[in-house]
Amino acid sequence: MERVLLISGSSKGLDMLVQLIRSAGNYEISALSAGNEARRIINHKEFELIIINAPLSDEFGHELSIDIAEKTSSGVVLICKAEISEDVSDKVGDYGVFVVSKPLNKTMFFQALKLVSAARSRILGIRNENVRLQSKIEEIRLINRAKCTLMQYLKFTEPQAHRYIEKQAMDLRKTKAEVAQTILKTYEL
Repeated sequence: MERVLLISGSSKGLDMLVQLIRSAGNYEISALSAGNEARRIINHKEFELIIINAPLSDEFGHELSIDIAEKTSSGVVLICKAEISEDVSDKVGDYGVFVVSKPLNKTMFFQALKLVSAARSRILGIRNENVRLQSKIEEIRLINRAKCTLMQYLKFTEPQAHRYIEKQAMDLRKTKAEVAQTILKTYEL
């Protein structure tokens, strides 16, 4: 079940958003009225979707949407008046915030939610790929340090050090990174 945070300065707007979200599917909904409350809660709880109905009781909401987009992996939708939606979109669009103008068209709103969900999924996929690649880079650095250690202490050439690490990994049924760690523990203080 996806968690949704609704933030609206007016209770009428909040009620309307709760009804819209409930009609869209089975969501765990949290509702707030102020930006400061929202900033506190997002530090402790992860939401898949955050919808801000501007203006809020303590701020307009575009700064909050930027903060949320930068600090979380949540999809962010900012709802504002049609007259200013273009200006607001220019301010927040580069941060990945989707702007929807009032009055809300139910079809457009649901389309925006689908787009936010798709964009969020793609971002999470890229983030996971980034973590995997960072891990691979760390492993390569570790193996290269071990090669340099073998070259320094045992006077191996680079190909010999490479072959030694690969052979040890195969013979001991360990990963090259585990063999590299063992080499570094043995030769480095």
